[in-house]
Formats: sequence, C-alpha cells, structure tokens
Amino acid sequence: MAKEEPPSVSKDLQELQRKLSLLIESFQNNSKVVAFVKSPVGLYLDKHPVLALTVLVFVAMSAIPVGFFLFIVVLTSLGTLVGAILLEGLVISVCGLTLLCVLCGLGFVSVAMSGAVTVSYMVVSSLIHYWFSLSRPCTQQASSVDCQLAMKSADFEGL
Repeated sequence: MAKEEPPSVSKDLQELQRKLSLLIESFQNNSKVVAFVKSPVGLYLDKHPVLALTVLVFVAMSAIPVGFFLFIVVLTSLGTLVGAILLEGLVISVCGLTLLCVLCGLGFVSVAMSGAVTVSYMVVSSLIHYWFSLSRPCTQQASSVDCQLAMKSADFEGL
C-alpha cells in the first residue's frame, strides 16, 4: 500500500503551497502585470500560449548576448573618444552580425524548446487523464464502449 507521509512533510508542503500562492497572487495583483495582460499584446499572447512560451524562452535566452553586445557598444563608444572611429564601425558591424547569428540560433532553439515543452505537457496531461479515467468505475451514464475498454484495460493490468 502507499506509505503515509510524516506530518512535518505535509506541513512543509502546505507552507510551500501557501508561499507560492502568495507569490502568484502578488504577481497577478501587480499594476504593471495587469496593464500588460489587458493590452492587445497580452490578450493575443493569452489566446496563444505556445507563442507566449516561445517568446518567454527567446527573451530569457537572448538576454546575455544582447547585454554582451551592449557592453561592446559602450566600450567601442569610449574608444571613439580616443579617435578610433574606423575601428568602432568595424567592431560594431562584426558584433552586430554575430548578434544576428546568435539571435537567429536562439530563436530556433526557443521554438524547439517550447515545442518540446508543449508536447511534454500534452503527453503528461493525456497520461494523467488516462490514469484517472481508469481508476473511476464505469457509471450507467457512460457509454458501453467506454466501460468495455476500461474493463479490458483492467484485465491487462493483471498480466
């Protein structure tokens, strides 16, 4: 049978759940978040969660390359004060092309990762739905085909 959790673990989980719900509530009540969610972009992303996940992954993964690019721009701008105008143009051009390549690669990776996360979510939710549908007994309102399938799958579990 299933092992019962010690009371301290249950209390810890309840405390963690309470803290997470407070954190989520503070995000949802933030005026900037509310304003973004009500904006046309927020409404569009709410209707397209896979695109929202792709955008989130892309922004998170592109923060370091963009920051590095801006750091190089600041350094080369300081070099301009010394008189290296041609060198600055060359470095910014090369860094700009490098940033373009990195961001294109990150765009592809973020699309692939969000696709993998979406597929994983669908598979896991389907499996959970399937497992819980097998644990419920067939009711009179359910169709006879569903009951027969549930009975056959229960027969195969014993093998």
